[in-house]
Amino acid sequence: MAPVLLGLVAVFFLGMGLLGLAAPKRLIRPFGISLESATARTEVRAVYGGFGVAVAVLLGFAAFDVGGIQRGVAIAVAVALAGMAFGRLVARFAERPERFYPSWLYFWVEIVLAALLILATLAP
Repeated sequence: MAPVLLGLVAVFFLGMGLLGLAAPKRLIRPFGISLESATARTEVRAVYGGFGVAVAVLLGFAAFDVGGIQRGVAIAVAVALAGMAFGRLVARFAERPERFYPSWLYFWVEIVLAALLILATLAP
């Protein structure tokens, strides 16, 4: 069960990462952010692209429990996702995003993915 849950989350991060590397403007467009400079696109490629692919690879190794890392990786990525969701909650009180998409959709995506990873740590 744990490998499947880790794999599902890895697929999400891989998709985000590859899109961030290949099409940073497309990835960030729903948030209303303009990426007019190479520096801005580089930042999205690094933070969403490179980071997303790295987390996907790490979750892939964790799915097969390479080196006994499964539980630690699952908890670390779950905490990171929960931290992202927490940031969206802070935004709720600071500036109140106007629409459900994209901010609140991703809030729930982050909560669900974090829960799947916590479930993975409990699976036999």
